[in-house]
Amino acid sequence: MRDSFGRRIDYLRLSVTGGCNLRCIYCRPAGEVSCPSPCRAPSPAEIVEAAAEVGITKVRITGGEPCIRGDLPELVGKIAATSGIEEVCLTTNGTLLAPMAGELRAMGLSRVNISIDSLIPERYRAITRGGSLDDALAGLAACKAAGFENTKVNCVLIGGVNDGEVDAFDSFAAEQGVEVRFIELMPLGVCADWPRERFVPAGTAKGHVIAPISRPFCSTCNRIRVTADGYLKPCLHSGEELSLRGLSGVELVEAVRAGILAKPKAHTLADAGSRSLRIMSEIGG
Repeated sequence: MRDSFGRRIDYLRLSVTGGCNLRCIYCRPAGEVSCPSPCRAPSPAEIVEAAAEVGITKVRITGGEPCIRGDLPELVGKIAATSGIEEVCLTTNGTLLAPMAGELRAMGLSRVNISIDSLIPERYRAITRGGSLDDALAGLAACKAAGFENTKVNCVLIGGVNDGEVDAFDSFAAEQGVEVRFIELMPLGVCADWPRERFVPAGTAKGHVIAPISRPFCSTCNRIRVTADGYLKPCLHSGEELSLRGLSGVELVEAVRAGILAKPKAHTLADAGSRSLRIMSEIGG
């Protein structure tokens, strides 16, 4: 369906867990955080069924880290089998992906995006607060072995941290046969008050850059998001959320429809900053 500004909304980013095995410096605070209570009714599969009723054709499974769910392949299978859903994708840090990549492919997963913010093991460990670059690269290798195509590597550019690795990532992309996408760091959650030099503009990097601040794409945005605890966010940077908890059937479909119609014309990153009340891991990457 189309939102109130005429944009066709056909893409759902669905968070299936607020938990994560990493603690990236721009995503989660250094100390322990409590994850939002998971939404048990409706289930992720039920939410997808309702979303498909109003024209959603693509679902991207996000977290936290989706691969911490032992039932992820089963969930992928249910979503892929939903009438109207044409593509099911996954965004992951890749560190837990290797053992399940083949099963995910067999259950109907279409494509994978892997987040890797540095190709230097020590720097990767520092950014992720303890993660292993080798584990992430093993996940990437498992994607290839499983037959996934059009795999993408996402790299959040952080000024003074990893912005000197652009050329290295370009070489890595050519060697691995993947597309590297550089993402502008957004003033959201834990990094909202970081110094301005940490926020690198899109023009710094070559190739595919996702630039919500310097080159906003709100006029063509086609997505909605659902958090792991069952709230629909019409816009990543809006404070508005619509509860789906406890809904089913026609009520659930109408709530998703209302969420699409509540989608704002644009975010406020360039002037007022993000109005989201959640950190990134609570929303879904």
